[in-house]
Amino acid sequence: MVDTSDPAPQRIHPVGLTPEEASTELSSRRTGMSFQRTRLSADRTLMSVIRTALSLIGFGFTIFQVFQKLRDAEVLKSSHAPRLFGEALVWLGLGMLVLGIVYHVNFMRGLRKERAQLHALGLVHAESHFPVSMTLIIAVLLLLLGILAICSMTFEAGPFH
Repeated sequence: MVDTSDPAPQRIHPVGLTPEEASTELSSRRTGMSFQRTRLSADRTLMSVIRTALSLIGFGFTIFQVFQKLRDAEVLKSSHAPRLFGEALVWLGLGMLVLGIVYHVNFMRGLRKERAQLHALGLVHAESHFPVSMTLIIAVLLLLLGILAICSMTFEAGPFH
């Protein structure tokens, strides 16, 4: 007679885990990879902010320079309105860049905090680190360049005058 009171013995997964443990391990790894995908998505979002801000800063500076040169060549009597429009575009680009950087930094802090909490609970391994974003470094450098451009436009001095 066969004893049916004991539950069926658990099968051991080829890597030494039960099916439940293997399922938990796979879920943990998928969650860890989703954090990396989310981090990269945030970098792509910041890149789109950089592209738009760079366009605004570049167009604004170009408009300013073209009309400044036309005034200097005495083709135009006044370049006040185009100058203000060019400065406004540069300010708009700088403002957008500052907001994009602040949003990115806050988002990444929250993502790192959530990942650390899940790691503390043992739900993700968190073996790979979150490196400093090269996109963020470029955004800060562009911000500094934009500040130099607006200072050059406003005070008519500096490296771009």
